[in-house]
Amino acid sequence: MRNSLIHSLNMKNIRRFTLIALAVVTIPFVAFKYDDRYFEIAKNLDIFATMFKELNAYYVDEINPNKAMRLSIESMLKQLDPYTNFYPEDDIEDYMTMTTGKYNGIGATVSHRDNKHVVMMIYESSPADKAGMKIGDEIIKVDGVDVVARKGVDIGRLMKGQTGTTVKMSVKRFGQNSPIDLVVGRDIVKTPNVPNSGMINDEVGYIQLNDFAATAAKEVKGAFAELKGQGMKKVILDLRGNPGGLLNMSVEICNAFLAKDQLIVETRGKVAEWNHKYLAMEAPLDTEIPIVVLINSQSASASEIVSGTLQIMIVQ
Repeated sequence: MRNSLIHSLNMKNIRRFTLIALAVVTIPFVAFKYDDRYFEIAKNLDIFATMFKELNAYYVDEINPNKAMRLSIESMLKQLDPYTNFYPEDDIEDYMTMTTGKYNGIGATVSHRDNKHVVMMIYESSPADKAGMKIGDEIIKVDGVDVVARKGVDIGRLMKGQTGTTVKMSVKRFGQNSPIDLVVGRDIVKTPNVPNSGMINDEVGYIQLNDFAATAAKEVKGAFAELKGQGMKKVILDLRGNPGGLLNMSVEICNAFLAKDQLIVETRGKVAEWNHKYLAMEAPLDTEIPIVVLINSQSASASEIVSGTLQIMIVQ
């Protein structure tokens, strides 16, 4: 057993040396094609593929190719900026939720706190609401899976699923001695971009914007019109914790408070044909009302566009 273990460890060291040697051997070829960017790309992709083949063939432990490639891609993107992201096929539903504000699930938001999976929000008329789930419920089991005992379980994925299917859940509720079993149907759940709006006092209105999904501008305009009908003369737009979303939604929201044909934002990149200037294309809702925009360290992307544009344009 000891000899076998030493052999395995030695093999690790040999393979590591071989992989490094492969990279070193190919470096002299750079001089011949230094200005050829595509040659550089092809050469490094070949090094990467060769390295993985060597690891797969000789490394002492089994290598998960999906995990290895995912980590490689994520490490590469970390060298760029926080807004360049990769969505593999199994995460495409999360991307669709972000862009459309809809997903197939039960309509409950769960947070992991103090080693507990606690229901923090339930959308009105959602399957979770109809099944009797309450805010503050601690989820213990999902379809027989003990989410308390298992570490690192993605409870959100367990609750999501195709419309028409059901999920069996056990929850611990405050004041109840025994767990409560619930059978919750799955359906298309629409998450609101504007979960809260109202009048703070007789003159000041408040609009909370959590996302920039496909209906964000419509919801902000609707809330604004409703509050203005209640006598609103000043407005607070709360973008704290808003991670952003669709660029065109940020443009439409800015358009609500800026004069028509005014430049809102401009995008520039390596491909010149993709550069674009976004103007206010419609008549605004109100260009005179005082606006306070609330942001924090989690306000990003489209939130930065709205807050920055309104700050610059309105101050001018």
